[in-house]
Amino acid sequence: MEDTINLQTIINKDLMIINSDANSKEAILEDLCSLLKNKQYIEDQQQFLEDIYLRESEGITGIGEGIAIPHGKSESVSETTVAIATLKNKIAWETLDEEPVEVVILFAVKDTDATTTHIILLQKVATLLARESFINAIKQINNKEELYDLIINA
Repeated sequence: MEDTINLQTIINKDLMIINSDANSKEAILEDLCSLLKNKQYIEDQQQFLEDIYLRESEGITGIGEGIAIPHGKSESVSETTVAIATLKNKIAWETLDEEPVEVVILFAVKDTDATTTHIILLQKVATLLARESFINAIKQINNKEELYDLIINA
């Protein structure tokens, strides 16, 4: 499998929420899905949310260190992308370390991209999240420009 995804084509500043006031997993997923719908990356917000919760029922997406990586592959996704939120206050989430979450990276994967694109995208982000310096930096982000630069230049 060739590593052909350029993060610059997937990461979009318009799909970022900095210091969200969301106070629950449901609220932040709703906010991120609404953003994806408004920017026309998904066609059916409710269907995509259902697909995310279906994936959530299959296993924990809170990877620890305050990070969650929920994802959904769905027919309602028109273009594979990532929506990211940093949170003002930590929220409860099912996580590997049983700690709350302060950064949510939501993968929206087009159903037809589900095999290779989904895996490569997850690998690229997992590589970033394996670095403690990246995790510390993402928690300190103050604006979309900083977040975009951190991800693209990491």
